[in-house]
Amino acid sequence: MKFNRLFTPLEVKPGFVLKNRLVMPAMHHLYTDRGSCTPRFSEYYWRRAEGGLAMVIVGSCRFDGYGAKDNSMSLRTNDTIPGWRAFTEGMHQRDCKVAVQLYHAGRYMPARDVPCGKPALAPSAVYSSYTRETAPEMTKFQMEEVVANWAAAAVRAQEAGFDAVEILGSAGYLLSQFLSPVTNQRKDEYGGSWENRCRFPLEVIRAVRAAVGAEYPILFRLGGKDFIPGSNETADACAFAALAEEAGVDLFNVTGGWHETKVPQLTGEVPRGCYTYLSQAVKQAVSVPVMMCNRINDPTVAEETLALGRADVIGMGRAMVADPDFALKARLGRAAEIRPCVACNQGCLANTFFDKPVRCLVNGLCGLEWSHKEVRAAKPKRILVVGGGPAGCECAVRAAGRGHKVTLWEREDHLGGQLRLAARAPGNEEFSALLAYYEAALKKKKVKVVYRQVGTPMAILAEDVDEVVLATGGIPNYLRLPVSETDVTICSAAQVLRDEVVAGRNVAVLGGSFVGCAAAHYLARKGSVSAEQLYFLAAYGGEPMDRLEEMLHQCSRKVTVVEQGPKVGCGYEPGTSWPVLQDLSRLGAELWKQSKVVDVHMGGVTVERTGRDGEIATVELPCDTLVVASGVHPDDSLEKALLARGVSARRIGNCRALGKAIDAISAGALLFL
Repeated sequence: MKFNRLFTPLEVKPGFVLKNRLVMPAMHHLYTDRGSCTPRFSEYYWRRAEGGLAMVIVGSCRFDGYGAKDNSMSLRTNDTIPGWRAFTEGMHQRDCKVAVQLYHAGRYMPARDVPCGKPALAPSAVYSSYTRETAPEMTKFQMEEVVANWAAAAVRAQEAGFDAVEILGSAGYLLSQFLSPVTNQRKDEYGGSWENRCRFPLEVIRAVRAAVGAEYPILFRLGGKDFIPGSNETADACAFAALAEEAGVDLFNVTGGWHETKVPQLTGEVPRGCYTYLSQAVKQAVSVPVMMCNRINDPTVAEETLALGRADVIGMGRAMVADPDFALKARLGRAAEIRPCVACNQGCLANTFFDKPVRCLVNGLCGLEWSHKEVRAAKPKRILVVGGGPAGCECAVRAAGRGHKVTLWEREDHLGGQLRLAARAPGNEEFSALLAYYEAALKKKKVKVVYRQVGTPMAILAEDVDEVVLATGGIPNYLRLPVSETDVTICSAAQVLRDEVVAGRNVAVLGGSFVGCAAAHYLARKGSVSAEQLYFLAAYGGEPMDRLEEMLHQCSRKVTVVEQGPKVGCGYEPGTSWPVLQDLSRLGAELWKQSKVVDVHMGGVTVERTGRDGEIATVELPCDTLVVASGVHPDDSLEKALLARGVSARRIGNCRALGKAIDAISAGALLFL
């Protein structure tokens, strides 16, 4: 497919032309050194520039002692300018424009993280469920300081060679807080009416415009809807955009809701291109270009968004983390070779929320561009990889890309291993795109893939190879269940996700980690109305809308997750489990922690539940289907058998150490580097 619109230049304003419509928006990466540029930061973004992007927006960038943590990039003082100038020169050498997002979190800054050691800044003293704190109301003097510092940082950005600045006004950060009646309850001229709530954000825009001059581009990151009860709707965003354009904004970068919203914004539950209706509305309210972000990770979706007039520019953040050559591959008609973002947020969003540098589940070299260069091997080897799960596939693709001759054995008739199971869970459908990528990449790299080949010691010894890599996965844990005479169907989570078992109406899932929750979510969704049913009944008027909404929250299957540990969802990265757990609760599932099945009998199971006071209560749980999600453990048996015959091998993935897909893929990427 040709993506003609995606690769058409766009003049944002005289003298500022984007060579195509693909832009990488600002993301926290935590690759700087207390705000200063580092080789890690530069090489990471230079690599994306080499991949054909029109522009990269870096950030978040702090400009005062209140608005961002010390580990964010900084333009607070002049001493950072030389480092950033060297960085921007490198971007320009690679024919890529670069803007910087000037960021102020306001009340989203936890008090312990405010660099100046003083309380965070907020429009009003309103409790934040995000920080679980209440920041005091800003004084007018503090507001004047913020405006002046914002403008001064924009001037430093000019001096450092940035092609544009972006003012952050979305996601629940400071300017959003002033715009919202939920967080702005001031009694002066900056609160109350809509006009008053717009006053401070517009003062920031006007001050930046006055500081940088009429010709310098100003972008504005705008929330198309807050998705917070009682806060601003799309019509409000459009009304503000019109005022902001008049104040000096040249391009709007539209995103979705606040961090506090209960509506997922970035995870796999969000359909591709779901929020393009927001940019379409803003586009109708302004005359300057509009960029759309959030859950666009596919060039076809991007092209269609442009074709339908829903945006002028496409912002892709996590897609560029996953594959720095996204733009180049799309332009050359090699879209099947794009390493896809799977919307897991495990290494990016989850990491930065906990002050860890960004990693990527599908790209094991993310953030290592400065220290790990992919170069051709000086002495190519013959390599046998046993196991076609994520670790094995990644190892085979990367090794073949470096010039090695690689053979991959897979005992099944398909690749994927645990990835294939993960892709069956609601919200994880994007993992199927990763499987498709591996199939295309293995073919492109000329890896010899042999299906239905078991990696026995004798079979491996018969191969003439220089290196053997074992990526055979873990061994399922054996769980001795206390079973009396029973009519309960007992099956594994894998059998459920493969549709090998039809569960009944009362299901108990034994194990509340990622796999157990995935199986529970899958069964609960199967017991509810499907998306296709909803669309059909709505489109043809089969049921009134209030009845459809009622059906949406009903489930014919009672699902109970029984977890022995202190938490359900412990297999997820922090901050990524809530959409699944929220959806399970919506569908009436019960999540039991500190609970243990002590008997399986006719008609159900007996569960011992430990309360907060330590007392144990025995509960009879009606159950016709018991789903066991007991996990796996590493397997070194094949390695030992080979060593006994004088052959050394290297283990990666779950056969070496129990981990997650991000760990397995990282190990595969780095093995032959």
